[in-house]
Amino acid sequence: MLTEEELAKLRKAGKISAEAREIGLGMIRPGVKLYDVAQEVEGYIREHGCGLAFPCNISINEVAAHYTPSVMDKKVFELGDVVKVDCGAEIDGWVGDTAGTAEAGTGRYTKLIQSSKRARDTVAEFIGDGCPLREIGGAVETSMAQDGFRPIRNLCGHQIVQYNLHAGLSVPSYDNGDTTEIKIGTIIAVEPFATNGAGEVLNGPPGNIVRILREREIEDPAAKEFFDYVKGEFKSFPFCARSCDFPNAEKHVKSLVRRGVLSSYAQLVEAKKGIVSQHEYTFYVSGDRAEVTTLP
Repeated sequence: MLTEEELAKLRKAGKISAEAREIGLGMIRPGVKLYDVAQEVEGYIREHGCGLAFPCNISINEVAAHYTPSVMDKKVFELGDVVKVDCGAEIDGWVGDTAGTAEAGTGRYTKLIQSSKRARDTVAEFIGDGCPLREIGGAVETSMAQDGFRPIRNLCGHQIVQYNLHAGLSVPSYDNGDTTEIKIGTIIAVEPFATNGAGEVLNGPPGNIVRILREREIEDPAAKEFFDYVKGEFKSFPFCARSCDFPNAEKHVKSLVRRGVLSSYAQLVEAKKGIVSQHEYTFYVSGDRAEVTTLP
C-alpha cells in the first residue's frame, strides 16, 4: 500500500494528467497543428508542478501510438482525422497515464471512439483486488465485439511503479488465459484500443520518442552535458527533443541514438491500416473496487 504522502502525489499527477488530456482533446479541429496541441498539453502539466512521464502522443487514424511532433513539424489535423491524445504527468516518480480520442470536425467514427471508451468504463466497474487479468481482457473483447470492432491484441495496459511506467503486469485486451490476480497496492493503467482493422499493430517508421538505453562514455562535451540534463530532467521516463530546454536538442538526440545511448520508439501502425481509437485510465487498487486516479 502507498503511504498517504505517496497517494497524494499519485492523485495529483493523475488529476493534472486528466486535465491536460481534456485540453488536448478540446483542440482537435481541422487546421490545428499537432505541435501546438503537444505544447499546450505538456505546458499545462509543467505549469501545475509536475514533470512529464512521457511526451504527449498524438497518433492519427491507423497510427495507434508513439507519434509526437518535432519542433519543425508542420502537420495539421485534416477533416475526419481520428486522433488519440495520450499524456502523463509525474510527481517524484508517481505517474498519471491517460488517453482519449476525438474526431476532427466529423462524426463518422463516433461508434468506434465510443467502443474503446465503453470498454474502459466497463473495466472500471469491476477492477479491484483479486481481479484476474484474463477477466479484464475478456470484458474488453466482449464489449468491443458487441459494437462490431476488435481490440488490438498486441497492445496491453500495464502496471506502474515509482519511476517505472511499464512494470510487472501486462493487462490484456482479450481473454489470454492469464489467471494472475491484481493485488491491493497495485497501480495499473488500462488502455483498450479498438479498431475496424485486423486487431494487431506492426512497427512503423521510427518516431521522435526516445529513452535512455544504456550509459556509455560520451566524448563530445556538449552531448555529455545534454545526456546529464535529460537524466536529471526525465530520469527513467521516455522523452523527446521537443520537450527539452537545451540547445540543439534534436541534434544531440539523433547523435545519441546512433551511438546506442538512446533508443527510439517505432510508431505503431494497425496491420490493415484500420482506424484506431484509445481510452485509458490509471487505477490505484485499494480494495474491491479500484480508484480511478486520472479524473479531471
